Amino acid sequence: MIYDTLFGIDENRKAQPQMVETWGVSEDKKTYTFMLRAGQKFHDGQDVTSADAVASIRRWAVRDGAAQHLFKRVIDTPIKDERTFQLVLREPYGLVIEALGKLETNLPVIMRKKDAETDANQQVTSKVGSGPFVFNERETTSGQRYVYDRNPNYVPRSEPPSGMAGGKVAKLDRVIIENLADEQTAVGALRAGEIDFYEIPPIDLLDQLESDRNIQLEVLNKGGNVGMCRLNWLHPPFDKIEARQAMLHLIKQDDILKAVFGNPKYYGACGSLFGCTGQMQSDANTGWFKGGQNIAKARELFKKAGYDGRPVVILQATNVAFMNNACLLIAQWLREAGVNAELAASDWGAVITRRAVKKSVAEGGWNIFVTWGSGEGFDNPIGLQAHTANGEAGWFGWPKDDLHEKLRDDWALATTLDGRKAIAAKLQENAWTYVPMALLGQWAPPVARRANVRGFIPLPAHVPFWNVEKV
Repeated sequence: MIYDTLFGIDENRKAQPQMVETWGVSEDKKTYTFMLRAGQKFHDGQDVTSADAVASIRRWAVRDGAAQHLFKRVIDTPIKDERTFQLVLREPYGLVIEALGKLETNLPVIMRKKDAETDANQQVTSKVGSGPFVFNERETTSGQRYVYDRNPNYVPRSEPPSGMAGGKVAKLDRVIIENLADEQTAVGALRAGEIDFYEIPPIDLLDQLESDRNIQLEVLNKGGNVGMCRLNWLHPPFDKIEARQAMLHLIKQDDILKAVFGNPKYYGACGSLFGCTGQMQSDANTGWFKGGQNIAKARELFKKAGYDGRPVVILQATNVAFMNNACLLIAQWLREAGVNAELAASDWGAVITRRAVKKSVAEGGWNIFVTWGSGEGFDNPIGLQAHTANGEAGWFGWPKDDLHEKLRDDWALATTLDGRKAIAAKLQENAWTYVPMALLGQWAPPVARRANVRGFIPLPAHVPFWNVEKV
């Protein structure tokens, strides 16, 4: 919406230039040279320069797993002129362009140099990008209503839109995103034409929507989403491998998915670390999955872990149906396994804040939270933050396993699809032994839109509003 990226991943999962006009790589594959498109401006009228791009990707390098993996090999980012800069590597790395165009959080968006130089561990407070929409702060109410206006100065690429690549043509003058807490109210507003689009309509109301000729249902996220239960490695009980293994036997994915999505045509259980719709999916070390839920086994493993009855705190986002239902069921199963599960109810925003706390539960920390990522993101061992296992430098939960990180390196350096698949199987074999997280299944629900609103581009992790029009 607001920001743009140097490269974009197209519908065929290939990285294409976006803010970049031309690029090249040296014969030794160690120096990448990029020239930005001419005429790009930030929303405040400033030109987009190489200095902005370099500062932005350096900030991204601190915050993102794929970026960290790349920047372990980067020795310099020289600026050659206002539109040209380089990445200089100490060794060849085959995922440079793919990383710069990644779809999953954290996106390598380009912001103003002064914003990018904000402490990487602090949130950037300004919302000034160079993308096809401008954030309208004056008419926005945080948490309730977000307003974006078409950027009249944005010059899209000439190619047709394809995924996050190609021409991002804003055909709508304004996009207003409303947070409507009551699902029935949201459905009623869609049917009445008061809103035009509903990103996650409740499954139990889909029949009602399907019967309305003015409403269209469409699956935009073809690879679906993969649910995950993140475990805090820093504190008991999940600092012990047996307690983490217990979670594999504790969770019954179908019960969670049925409670939220109802209709099995929209969901399925999945035992692959990489999701069950992509190229890296594997059957390695999934005996726990094939054996089904086993509360007695989970109880035995918690006992082996030395669990002492202390509270296990689950961060429960009550305003997100999947998270809320998953947390309720996980708490129930933990109690059946003899664990003192406590639900810490809040909204998702509060969960986002608290999950960053590394202190003990007694000091405001946590043991479990639930979230999800796109199936396409899960299919990439480098691109998804949740696939890091580099301890406190990694993603929330902070798993640490040296073999996992070595295999991720090997995967990135592999030159064939078959080679990457073989390494992915090794990654999964190891992961379901040390257990970085537990899975909660995979689903691909439809969005609902008014029939006269067209042009949505299928993407795994985002709903772009360029190319969309009301007719």
